[in-house]
Amino acid sequence: MDLLEAQKRIDELTARLLEASRLYYVLDAPVMSDQEYDFALKELERLEAEYPMFKHENSPTSHVGGAAPSAENRSASDTAGGKQSSFAPVVHRVPVISLDNSYDRADLAAFDERTRKSVADPSKLSYDLEPKIDGLSVVLEYRGGSFVRGATRGDGVTGEDVTENLRTIRDIPKTIAYTGELDVRGEVYMPKESFLQLNREQEIAGGKIFANPRNAAAGSLRQMDPAVTGSRSLSIWIFNVQYAPGLEFATHVESLEWLERTGFRVVEHTPAKTIGDIMNMIDVWDEKRHTLDYDTDGMVVKVDDLGQRRELGEKEKSPRWAIAYKFKAEEKETVVTDILVQVGRTGVITPKAAFEPVRVAGSLISYATLHNEDYIKEKGLKIGDRVLIHKAGEVIPEVVRVLFEKRTGEERDFTMPLLCPSCGAKLVRLEGEAAWRCPNKEGCPAQNVRNLIHFVSREAMDIDGLGESLVLTLSDVGLVATPADLYHLTREEIAVLEGYGEKSADNLIGAIERSKEAGLTRLLSALGIPLVGTKAAKVLATRFRTMDALRAASAEELTAIPDVGEKMAASIRDWFVRPANARLLEDLAAAGVSMEAKEEGPTLKEAFAGKTFVLTGTLEKYTRDEASAIIEGFGGKTSGSVSKKTDYVLAGEAAGSKLTKAKELGVRILTEAEFEEMCR
Repeated sequence: MDLLEAQKRIDELTARLLEASRLYYVLDAPVMSDQEYDFALKELERLEAEYPMFKHENSPTSHVGGAAPSAENRSASDTAGGKQSSFAPVVHRVPVISLDNSYDRADLAAFDERTRKSVADPSKLSYDLEPKIDGLSVVLEYRGGSFVRGATRGDGVTGEDVTENLRTIRDIPKTIAYTGELDVRGEVYMPKESFLQLNREQEIAGGKIFANPRNAAAGSLRQMDPAVTGSRSLSIWIFNVQYAPGLEFATHVESLEWLERTGFRVVEHTPAKTIGDIMNMIDVWDEKRHTLDYDTDGMVVKVDDLGQRRELGEKEKSPRWAIAYKFKAEEKETVVTDILVQVGRTGVITPKAAFEPVRVAGSLISYATLHNEDYIKEKGLKIGDRVLIHKAGEVIPEVVRVLFEKRTGEERDFTMPLLCPSCGAKLVRLEGEAAWRCPNKEGCPAQNVRNLIHFVSREAMDIDGLGESLVLTLSDVGLVATPADLYHLTREEIAVLEGYGEKSADNLIGAIERSKEAGLTRLLSALGIPLVGTKAAKVLATRFRTMDALRAASAEELTAIPDVGEKMAASIRDWFVRPANARLLEDLAAAGVSMEAKEEGPTLKEAFAGKTFVLTGTLEKYTRDEASAIIEGFGGKTSGSVSKKTDYVLAGEAAGSKLTKAKELGVRILTEAEFEEMCR
């Protein structure tokens, strides 16, 4: 390679990796697989070593792959609800470094050999192995036994202050049994089932569909409204003491055991003495990871002895005492035989790729969603293309990339249809949306069937034994057209269906009958009101108690409820005024379906009802979660920020900027004693 070619390649790789890093860490929109990124980074490192005169000042080989807060990278939004906003910068007390990645076991053996040669007494060398959780790295700060601040990793030196959002994660202890200064590092993640549930709700709401659990976790943690973060079922594993003046540990394992005793949810870890032990444990975890409720993309090998870590030291952006071994994502090549479209229950037209069937990560894959027309264009995908596919987050089949080099010229472009494939209505694409929709809400057979499938699902009316295939059969034979028709089915009608007899028919009729008492929360979830997911359904049911009361609610009454914004309120009111929906509710009520809430309602107190509270500082008798539960139980609501609409600020010890702002705005400030008096 001559000088001109080297410079051009370095420029190209630098620009490509910086953009990929920005999209991954800042916008939670990955465009490269981890393996593809790492291989490109290694090529850049090699070229920069050979041609140092062409290395860029901001080269991705010289810094951690995040980004510090800036006006640009804080401007993106998550259309799922709650926009990203300007988070204050946090300078970490100790740099939050990244790890060197390896995909080759020979690299692990070389790491072990290097390490043994670099420590004074290799006979004392031992390692600790931990799963590499695929989430968002954060630093939690504790002072006086209380959680006071939390920040993202950012660029390793400066992160973003996401304290209020982190407070919504139940696995983060708000108080601990240690009163000194302490910073710990952990990985925020979204459990796989929560990820699937979130995407189901996002599809219902017409919001952003997340590519994998990592991006869902990152997008959820960067929300302006902590209530949105709190609804996303995030969790955390703690894996390191980051800063603890006055505390001394001999080994990493000792520090993890202390963290667990102190009240943290500590990552699973396994000791390993030899390189053979390491290889064996990697084999175990490579199988085990498929059974976990969280996504892990590798194993981290760490020198256990902290004295030996100091001997080994650190490089520019990573330690010499640790390495990450990345599991090979199983990717298979196949052919896109067709691109089909399906009609969702909200009318969204979703294209999906049909493949020559191929087995990936234990299951036979024949289809993968392509999300929308823009996604297909970005991938450059055509019918007949050879592609690589994998399971995103070990869960969802996904096209990784098109194998452009294998094109024959016989591939065909895909064009979105102009008419709904189910009812023939002209499709529409609303301004600001990526999806095409069928506007025929009442008369589209495909939408009706998808609504029926949702109505009986586990997160809705939870009718045991009534799955998708049976709903499709009942619809095909003309027995069921609306949810109300389910409650008029007879055992004789079901018993004659293929695969059913009298006993199974009786069981199904019994399950349908029991669902009549599911209650208002489940019914609201089942009706599929746009923007109303399971959490909003519970909030609405708890507040209004009956379907009639909710139907009569004004926009002002709806928006006064926590978690109900103007768009959701408008969607609810629009749903109720549609004649077809009014008829459906009448038919369901006539069939005996309960229209009342089963949960206990709030014990309203005049001092709390409809009032907005903001909590700040450390309370003596309550955690923030406990105080919030009391407020909401008495009919109030809590907010993460002080504004003119705030009624009370409950201030504990070491209250900060929120207390100052409350004084500036003239908001009433409560002491803990005054709060207890209000509760009596």
